[in-house]
Amino acid sequence: ILEIETKIFFYFISKLSSSPLCVSVAHEVVFVVACFDNGQTEAQIEFDAQEILYVDFERQEFVYTVPKFVMLDPSKMFVDISDYDDAKRGKRLCSAVVTYCTAAEKNLPEEKDPPESILYPAEDVQLGVENKLICFVNHFYPPSINVSWTKNGDPVSEGVSLSRYFPNSDGTFHQFSTLTFTPSEGDVYSCTVEHSALETPKTSIWEPEFRRQSHGPDVCCAVGLTLGLLGVAAGTFLISLHFCSQM
Repeated sequence: ILEIETKIFFYFISKLSSSPLCVSVAHEVVFVVACFDNGQTEAQIEFDAQEILYVDFERQEFVYTVPKFVMLDPSKMFVDISDYDDAKRGKRLCSAVVTYCTAAEKNLPEEKDPPESILYPAEDVQLGVENKLICFVNHFYPPSINVSWTKNGDPVSEGVSLSRYFPNSDGTFHQFSTLTFTPSEGDVYSCTVEHSALETPKTSIWEPEFRRQSHGPDVCCAVGLTLGLLGVAAGTFLISLHFCSQM
């Protein structure tokens, strides 16, 4: 398996127009086919630089990635541009394109971009409540990385998931790796990224921080209530004392 992966993009640009309130808005739809010299082919469609679907060649179908709160049934809107035959034609061209480009770039130095990575929880961290850690790896090329996790220095494989590669507009890629975990005090987690553009693996470390509940307001309230009751009692006593002295 070659470590160098040749990346080719075919762009099919079309313009869609919508007219809400008589205002014409142009949108850009891009059909991307990525060819790799290891025989892998990926295809996706972007709408205004946002992925809306990708092609699952094994199941021979489109997989829509548009959130349901944005669009309940994106297949109806993009029926004219989501043609699986186009994806198959692009895949068939990949072999010839990779062969040509490999020969043309045989004596050229390989371009590499080292990845950036950050590690963060998906939700607010609460003691004993299941959560997810997200290791976001971005701006790397070629699209070939290895992500590994540790908990308190020990390797972790259970609860780990890895997304596919997503292309960026500058020709680099990004990828997500997640770890499902239940936070407890004293735990230390790490995400390590290995890439050919890095001299040494890059490790990000994360430790849970829990918000301590403060009893200050409750104490103040209780003290204030106590002082108030003492004030009422003292006032009642003084009034009674004054009444008795008048008798």
